[in-house]
Amino acid sequence: MVGSGGSIVGFHVVLAEATKSFTKQNLLGSASDSGGAAHKSITGAKNILLVGVDARPGQNPNDIVRADSIIILHIPADHTEGFMVSLPRDTLVEIPPYKNGKHSYGVQHDKINAAFGFGGWGLTGAAARQHSVELLALTIKNLWGITFDAAAIVDFTGFQQVVNVIGGVHMCVDEDTRSVHIGYNKSGKQVSPGWRLTSAGIPIGPIPGVTPKEYKVGCYDMRPWEALDFVRQRDLLANGDTDYGRQRHQQQFLKAIFSKVMSGDVLTNPAKLSGVLNTVGKAMTIDQGQFSIQDWLFAMKGIGASSLITLKTNGGTYVNVKGPDNKDYQGLDPTSLQMLQAVKDDAMDAFVNLHPDRVATSNT
Repeated sequence: MVGSGGSIVGFHVVLAEATKSFTKQNLLGSASDSGGAAHKSITGAKNILLVGVDARPGQNPNDIVRADSIIILHIPADHTEGFMVSLPRDTLVEIPPYKNGKHSYGVQHDKINAAFGFGGWGLTGAAARQHSVELLALTIKNLWGITFDAAAIVDFTGFQQVVNVIGGVHMCVDEDTRSVHIGYNKSGKQVSPGWRLTSAGIPIGPIPGVTPKEYKVGCYDMRPWEALDFVRQRDLLANGDTDYGRQRHQQQFLKAIFSKVMSGDVLTNPAKLSGVLNTVGKAMTIDQGQFSIQDWLFAMKGIGASSLITLKTNGGTYVNVKGPDNKDYQGLDPTSLQMLQAVKDDAMDAFVNLHPDRVATSNT
């Protein structure tokens, strides 16, 4: 027992040192579910808002930065599993009135990723991050009643370094995918881009003499650059599922990283774990709510990669709706609305039992 206690204390010390590099910030602001109360332990169901950004080189800093990926991570009260629910970034929503100190808005009807963009518009650094996440969280709270205990902004480009540290990830490609970003010329040399793109990054046709990088259906140990390139793709997916395909692949990517970190050769190696957490910390900005990072990690220690369940919004198909401006947007089907209600009510196990088709195929 003394030895075990010593190990736990030592592990806490390692975690405290390793997580110093995490950028910690109040991201949720008025959308937080903490209510200002102090907690002694992490109990009950928890919701974490994960926002993925994938800034491109040369992006104009004055442009509105919209979220590439919006994931609700729901953890039931027993803390034995987690459910990842992606919200399609083009979903039509009502964005509440908001002031960020630079711009002031009335009610807006736009894509949900615009809530993130409008929140931080005209701001930089920590202020931009905080207002972006706060307005996005308020939008979700107002529409579906879901509140958040913690949040994180995930930089997918930065996660390439994470994959470097853990030595690649195991990914299962579920549909043939061609890259618009990477290709090979006739000499076999890697070139970029792999496809002709507009100034907005929209693919418009092949480049003569260039063969795009392809990811065929099957399971592979992907190198860091391959994993990042694969999860960026949405335009040349074999099933034509565009953003839904990219959402699913980003969920798989995060799960694959989690699986590798939780493996014995990382988790039981303090030096390696410290290096991984340091690198993760540089690729994320987190709002840990009322708890320390170490407390979150220990409270959720019962969740392994196999108990992290990824779900398909709209069953992975496009649902078209007309907005007030008569433009086309994505909507949410009745089953997806039931899924969000189950997140609010901590009833995801019951939802999955009723709708097993909404569970995405595991990639591990």
